[in-house]
Amino acid sequence: MSGHSKWSTIHRAKEVKDQARGKLFSKVARIITIAAKTGGGPNPEANFRLKDAIEKARAISMPKENIERAINKAAESGDLFEATYEGFGPAGVAIIIEAATDNKNRTIAEFKTLFEKRGGTLGGSGSVAYNFDHKGLIVLQKKADVDSQMLELIDEGAADIEDTGQVLHVYVEPSQTSQVKQRIIASGQTVLSSELIMKPKTFVEIEDEEMAQKIVDLLDALEEHDDVQKVFDNAKL
Repeated sequence: MSGHSKWSTIHRAKEVKDQARGKLFSKVARIITIAAKTGGGPNPEANFRLKDAIEKARAISMPKENIERAINKAAESGDLFEATYEGFGPAGVAIIIEAATDNKNRTIAEFKTLFEKRGGTLGGSGSVAYNFDHKGLIVLQKKADVDSQMLELIDEGAADIEDTGQVLHVYVEPSQTSQVKQRIIASGQTVLSSELIMKPKTFVEIEDEEMAQKIVDLLDALEEHDDVQKVFDNAKL
């Protein structure tokens, strides 16, 4: 019996893992499709958003045929479009959601429920966007001589640089993300990732542990939603 129970536990764990992997593949496939549809066509060399999405797919070992299928789907996904939603989490934390949906009414109703059940409020257009800047983010491996590295990055086109302790965050204008990334790589530096983000101008500092958990629960629930591509917030936990 113990052996049977152990196998059942392993089997259930594998099922959960496979389901999570399948859900992640589905979400990244949708990101690829919407990038190919709205970001500048099916050629990743001419479409930074698509190239970035494909890199994310490869990072999670998505099969090549899945990637190609997602790109080809862009030509037939006339009812799939991007939408941005804004809201407030617990403690007034500002939240921006980038989504891809084929039914705006359904998506906004589901987001409204997610917010309200977790102590937040879905807001209208522009309610929090003013507190964010659209930026390209390039994450780099730090060198031993970080001061010299930062000077080099400025020469390569970095508009702003943050030392997070483990890595460097380089911010650039969105349209320059691909070009600056390629210059940084050509200079011999190690790029860990790159993406387009919404960067908060100001933050809400959260010191209460219970409040922090409520915020995390809301952000996790939004991230899990099938229509969600990215979630940005200005909580400082």
